[in-house]
Amino acid sequence: MFGIIRPCRHRLGERLLESWTAHLCGLCLALRDGHGQLARTATNYDGLIVSVLVEAQTGSLPEGRRKAGPCPLRGLRTATVARGEGARLAAAVSLALASAKMRDHVDDADGLFARRPIAVAAGGVAERWRRHSGAAGAALGFDAEGLFASLARQTEVEAAAGPGSSVLLVTAPTEEATALALEHTAVLAGRPANRAPLREVGRYFGRLAHLLDSVEDLSEDQATGTWNPLVATGTSLTEAERLCRDAVHGIRLALAEVELTDRALVHRLLAHETDAAVHRVFAHAGAPGRTGSSRHFHGGEGHDQLAHNAASLTLDGHTTEARNGQWTPPPMGPNPFGTPFPPPPPPTRRNPLAACGLWAVLCCTCQACCREEYENPCTGRRVHGPCSDFDCCDACDCCDCCECADGCEGCDGCDCGC
Repeated sequence: MFGIIRPCRHRLGERLLESWTAHLCGLCLALRDGHGQLARTATNYDGLIVSVLVEAQTGSLPEGRRKAGPCPLRGLRTATVARGEGARLAAAVSLALASAKMRDHVDDADGLFARRPIAVAAGGVAERWRRHSGAAGAALGFDAEGLFASLARQTEVEAAAGPGSSVLLVTAPTEEATALALEHTAVLAGRPANRAPLREVGRYFGRLAHLLDSVEDLSEDQATGTWNPLVATGTSLTEAERLCRDAVHGIRLALAEVELTDRALVHRLLAHETDAAVHRVFAHAGAPGRTGSSRHFHGGEGHDQLAHNAASLTLDGHTTEARNGQWTPPPMGPNPFGTPFPPPPPPTRRNPLAACGLWAVLCCTCQACCREEYENPCTGRRVHGPCSDFDCCDACDCCDCCECADGCEGCDGCDCGC
């Protein structure tokens, strides 16, 4: 799965997480049912926004959801998932984006795609996905060929880009393609008044996605000599971040003009998770004034206080100091509440034969990779599946959801569970 909108489960809260997962699973199953098992690899976190927007404009109807069977990504649990025109349009758009991305890798001979057998096979898959996306879009009244035409302009736009030219000239095809997709959600929902503002939302979102993708790939592209729009146009990280912040602001302004039946999830994803994505990407990219941490620090004083707290912790009258990078543990004493601290319970260990059997079950059902959390059969400790990460926050930074206390509309309150 790929995309920039990867919300932390704690920031979403229980209700919005359930709805977000319903759309994500609905998109994945729509790809499977309409285009085959392999198409599920085209599941796009950003593509599910199409499904979310259709439902937000029409209202959450019972016929818009269905019960899905157990899936390894859900820890072999059943779930209620989205279905209908929104999920099918999201699948068509995701397939189109995956097709264009794969074709781009083939044309550039990136990595494994430099090997002819792999390039030929990938090219065949990309072409098949293009045809399927066009047919699925046409069945929904969506101009998929217009979307492909916009994406096809990318190559010539990149060829014309050079030092001194605006990076926005490079992002224009992506902006246009995304605008077409989000605008059509208003058509499916029967809300013609929403077409113009949703087109604007799509344009800014496409710009944001393209710029963030360029920043994420910058280090690798520089190391391998691969074309990158920031390098080609001489755009600094500072300027790229400014453009991303402007795009997030533009999304919020345009979204405020969209008439929605339920705007909670849409607002959370487009008005706040986009901002979180900008912070995450530029923090990881080492933008000026940033650290590698993905955590938010609002103001220098808070950062200094956290640093001081980390360097000096007071427990029961004793101070623990960090000297030369090493911690001096405090003397262990009784709990200030009068009872000794209980020792942690030892992990439950199984005999090797039973542990091997359980590992076989976990691996054969993909739970070892995809389940959110499970018990290690050998040690008894709780571990997280590597594929289940929701780009989660550190400690209680997820309480950024409380930023909605400043009066912005559409949020579902602060239900991060910290």
